[in-house]
Amino acid sequence: MGTTPRWRHLLFDLDGTLTDPVVGITRSVAHALRRCGYRAPAPEALRWVVGPPLRASFARLADTDEQDAIDALIAAYRERFAPVGIGENAVYPGIPELLADCAEAGCRLALATSKPAVFARKILRHFGLHQHFATVAGSYLDGRRADKADVVRHALRLLDARPADAVMVGDRTQDVAGARACGVEAIGVGWGYAEAGELEAAGPVAVCGAVGELRRLLL
Repeated sequence: MGTTPRWRHLLFDLDGTLTDPVVGITRSVAHALRRCGYRAPAPEALRWVVGPPLRASFARLADTDEQDAIDALIAAYRERFAPVGIGENAVYPGIPELLADCAEAGCRLALATSKPAVFARKILRHFGLHQHFATVAGSYLDGRRADKADVVRHALRLLDARPADAVMVGDRTQDVAGARACGVEAIGVGWGYAEAGELEAAGPVAVCGAVGELRRLLL
């Protein structure tokens, strides 16, 4: 392709960056709240849960720091998400082509998500995106390694990459802050679930409003 990528190692967030999972996630969150005896907000009021670690989102929704209560909510969430919600998802237009071009240009790609790795791998394979990724860095089912800085750090280890040679691409503050904590630059994408001004305030090297803009920046 004749391109010289600015970064050799590309770390991509999943939800809100590569795929739009809002239907599956918000319906599964509402299911969990109702199953555990809490009031479930309308789906449009739950869009903010796409991106941050699920444990923190349920603590906020249930207004509790009781780990047993949060564990029960997560179990009820997965009761619906694993068989149904995981498929209520769609790849953003242009993403498959972008990933293929980045890999062809010699970049090494890692998925860096707070979602459990077991679910993330299933989603990549379901959409045929797995072929472009060298590795997947995600959390454990018990909630360990859900913090984005821990995810980014793990992705760098898996890639054997120096922070200066990598960039994190994501749609929320957590992506930018997690990358910065590891000495990695970050790019925000505007088609995800950030609130107005959220990404700009987090201080990424750029915020891309379209996949074409991201392609030009990466390649």
